[in-house]
This record gives sequence, C-alpha cells and structure tokens, in this order.
Amino acid sequence: MAAPMSRGRRGPEPGAAPYGNFPNYSRFHPPEGRVSLLPQGLLCSLFPAATRPLLGLDVGCNSGELSVALYQHLLGLQDSNSSPEPAGARKELKLLCCDIDPELIQKAQQSSPFPASISFANLDFMDSGAREPFLSSYLERFGRSSFDIGFCMSVTMWIHLNHGDRGLLEFLALLASLCTFLLVEPQPWRCYRAAARRLRRLGRDDFEHFRSLQINGNMAESITRILTQECAMELVCCFGSTSWDRSLLLFKSTSAHPEGSD
Repeated sequence: MAAPMSRGRRGPEPGAAPYGNFPNYSRFHPPEGRVSLLPQGLLCSLFPAATRPLLGLDVGCNSGELSVALYQHLLGLQDSNSSPEPAGARKELKLLCCDIDPELIQKAQQSSPFPASISFANLDFMDSGAREPFLSSYLERFGRSSFDIGFCMSVTMWIHLNHGDRGLLEFLALLASLCTFLLVEPQPWRCYRAAARRLRRLGRDDFEHFRSLQINGNMAESITRILTQECAMELVCCFGSTSWDRSLLLFKSTSAHPEGSD
C-alpha cells in the first residue's frame, strides 16, 4: 500500500498525511522530548551480557531524526557530527528503520550520520508479502531470528485508523513476536479526533475505521492490556510522558527471545 500525500506547487498540504507521514514532523514533536526521558545506559542495563551487536527495529521512522537521536542516546554519543561510527561503544547497535513513505525514507538516507549502523527502508509494515521476506533477509545477515529492541513511536494511532481494531491487534502481536524489548509511544484518543478533523477540513474522506473502533478511550492502558494479556509481554517501565502528553512504555517479551544473541 502506497502512502498518498497531497503535494502541490507549494509543497505538502498541512495535515494531508493519512498514515502519519508528515514532512518535518520533528519540528513540532522534537526528538529531545522523547530521548530525554530515557535513562543513560539503558542498553547496558537491558542487555548486560550481550557480546554481539544488538539489533533494533524502528517502525514508522518518518525522515529519521528521532531514529538517529535514539541511536545516539542509547550509545551515549554526544555529537553525531564529530563522532565516527562508534566502534568503541560499550554496546554496538544495528538499527533498521522503516516507513511507508518513500520520500521520507529518501530524506533519511541522505541525511543519516551513521549509514553503517542505521539502515532506512521503505516498507509498509502491514503488508505481509513485503514485510516477511524483507525482515527475514535482514535478520539472516546477522544470523538472528528476532530483534533485541523495537521502537514504535507515535505509530499505533495510524495503524489503528487505517486498519481498524483487528489491524492494531495484528500490529502489536507482530512487534511482540519480533522483539525482546519494545518501546511504545501511543497517541492518546484526542489525537485520533484531531486527525479525523484535519482530514475533514481538507475535504478528504474520513478514516475508514474511525467511527467503528471498539478499542478507544485511554490508549496507553488499552495497548498495555493488549501487549500484556494477548501478546506475551510484560510492562517493564513507564519512563514518563512527553510535553505533548504521550507516555513512553517499555515492554519485555515473556516468551523465549534470547537477549543479545540467538
């Protein structure tokens, strides 16, 4: 499924991003608002015995600013412009970042300061025909069958609006099956209403599933319940909320995902 966006002579229409594929997203939700909530040394505390490179998966990476900020923060890098590939870091991280919008991915690829460690790919994560061979091929390069840590930052609402309750359940189950740890930033329900209003103001069709969603209300609680009760994960920590009222929730798989090795 492509990621349509209305693009005119003056550029993208504000709000015309039905998959959350906003250009310049980081200008109104800066990466620092998320990474500042995460403790230093998080990777070392989660994977104290890891000896091989850790594998990360960032789903819905947009144009990559947050992906790079997460990478720098997790590895303790201060300045990406003065730091080469972090061969001496205590933990090595290979981060695969994917997004549905090819133009955003192209921008991310062109601006990435760590091309040897961060890979950006155009992928509709809900398209199993594209997802499964792509992720399998990536994991096989490292002799692995799963990722050590996954990131799902302000993505769940877009999956939910475009694929319905069933799609959200499928998406969360997929992430849980793929990752030992999972960091999720759910959008609150008021963001659903705001997204629907934006489309209506632009004269666009409403989200197909918006008015029929049975999973609604407190989305952080709903996603926590789904992951812990239906996806074999446990809530490890809530790192607090951003200034725009979105919680950062860390989950851990309770199934047999080896940590840092396969």
